[in-house]
Amino acid sequence: MSSWGNAVKISIFGESHGKGIGVVIDGLPAGEKLDMEKIYLQMARRAPGKDKTATPRLEKDIPEILSGVLNDTTTGAPLCALIQNTNTRSQDYGNLLSSPRPGHADYTGTIRYGGFNDISGGGHFSGRLTAPIVFAGAVCRQILERKGIRIAAHIASIGDISDKRFDPVNIPAELTDRLSTTVFGLIDQSREKDMRALVEDCRMNRDSIGGTVECAVVGMPAGAGSPMFDGIENVIASIIFGIPAVKGIEFGAGFEASEMRGSQCNDEFFYDGDTVKTRTNNHGGILGGISSGMPIIFRTAFKPTPSISSEQNTVDLQKHENTKLVINGRHDPCIVTRAVPVVEAAAAIALVNILADVNML
Repeated sequence: MSSWGNAVKISIFGESHGKGIGVVIDGLPAGEKLDMEKIYLQMARRAPGKDKTATPRLEKDIPEILSGVLNDTTTGAPLCALIQNTNTRSQDYGNLLSSPRPGHADYTGTIRYGGFNDISGGGHFSGRLTAPIVFAGAVCRQILERKGIRIAAHIASIGDISDKRFDPVNIPAELTDRLSTTVFGLIDQSREKDMRALVEDCRMNRDSIGGTVECAVVGMPAGAGSPMFDGIENVIASIIFGIPAVKGIEFGAGFEASEMRGSQCNDEFFYDGDTVKTRTNNHGGILGGISSGMPIIFRTAFKPTPSISSEQNTVDLQKHENTKLVINGRHDPCIVTRAVPVVEAAAAIALVNILADVNML
């Protein structure tokens, strides 16, 4: 399925080298005013061809809204947006029809769809399909902002070079505003030079590098979410894993909590006026699948881009023999920088669903 959501559902369509890609958003409340400039800003943060850390494929990624909006205001009807593909080079992928790329979905997609799937640019498996997610997230983000909910993410690490983490208790609005509008988002901006140098080294050596993205949600009211299978972690994780190249997610202290004692991990409650807060936030703003009112914090791990230009071993599916493969085309030496707005967008879509499910939207 390429559809996700309950109260607010998104359906993603298109392939990387097809005529276009897009999304249908169903269930949005009517009467929500959309600031299109803010939407264009989010699209530009993810768009390719603007930075050496990204693929040189240049796409404007300007969404054309076909339905669901009148005078920049949602009508309550399904909102459909189309994004044209204007800079494709499908001939670069001819040798992949029989020789799948290691680390990519070429082989599994061929088996799953009997060889009928469009393999050019990765087809429906491509990271290009994150552009519609960013559009949908930009719409949902504006609905959340009117309720005082802020979302921001940053590059937590590229390879072995790490940024500072969010203060899990106090995340100022100035920081979330800066991160959610920038292209190379870092808390400690002095780390950018080293990160860029690492990515460039991988690019020049025909290789790629992975990393992590940390995301924070501030202003989520306490009491949203559900236990068991509809918890906030479940909902966020399910859409995050729809982003290509995601290999892991952790909330709050995450795996570090497994090394703690209860006396270290437990976040003690206290009253701040009439509001209940915790002095620490190892739980990442979620207890029993329900929001505590503290910042929701999670980190997402991205693997290196599978498409590298170094020669690799693979198989020839037509000749049934081992062979060598050199990948052509234009690819990101590191997808982490462009993944930051995608993670924010996915979180926004998830939170709109969570709040709508408990009548808090």
